[in-house]
Amino acid sequence: QVQLVESGGGLVQAGGSLRLSCVTSGLTFSHYNMGWFRQAPGKEREFVAAIVQSGLGTTYADSVKGRFTISRDNSKNTVALQMDSLKPDDTAVYYCAADLSFASMTAGGVDYWGKGTLVTVSS
Repeated sequence: QVQLVESGGGLVQAGGSLRLSCVTSGLTFSHYNMGWFRQAPGKEREFVAAIVQSGLGTTYADSVKGRFTISRDNSKNTVALQMDSLKPDDTAVYYCAADLSFASMTAGGVDYWGKGTLVTVSS
């Protein structure tokens, strides 16, 4: 059974930082592209960042570019999202995602989802 479990969410003031982590099990982690998505209240889920299997390639949504950094550790089956210079607009439930196709993932077609972790940024 595939599981993706996020942690690290919480309440932070604008300008602050948070680091999200996602631990996976039940899949061959190094075979999967990993990503983060988010869903703000009343809005559709949107792509945030993705990283290829090797960790040598990444892509970001324009809204987070330069502020967020995605990374992975294939020895620990984990992916992380370092979020700096947080803004109130970053408030959302953040979801970890895994997909065999990088192109599919960035378009929202994901094989596996986590249950999400809530990030709240106060002004």
